[in-house]
Amino acid sequence: PSYVAQIQGPMEVLGLSTKYDVLVRTNGGGLTGQAEAIKLGVARALCQFNIAHRTPLKVEGFLTRDARIKERKKYGLKK
Repeated sequence: PSYVAQIQGPMEVLGLSTKYDVLVRTNGGGLTGQAEAIKLGVARALCQFNIAHRTPLKVEGFLTRDARIKERKKYGLKK
């Protein structure tokens, strides 16, 4: 999978791929999870710059957070 293309998705939808540089530092999770987190962060930042960007980003699904989390350990079961 092309993580760079995934991260640049929100900027390409708005036609701003050459206007901004993105420098991000991440830790934890895997590459896919980090790429999706960066994509969400870029989309949210673009919405803060201009509220008119919100509608096209929301239609494309860039403002939707992945709500899946690690399930808790239940007693009586092995890890």
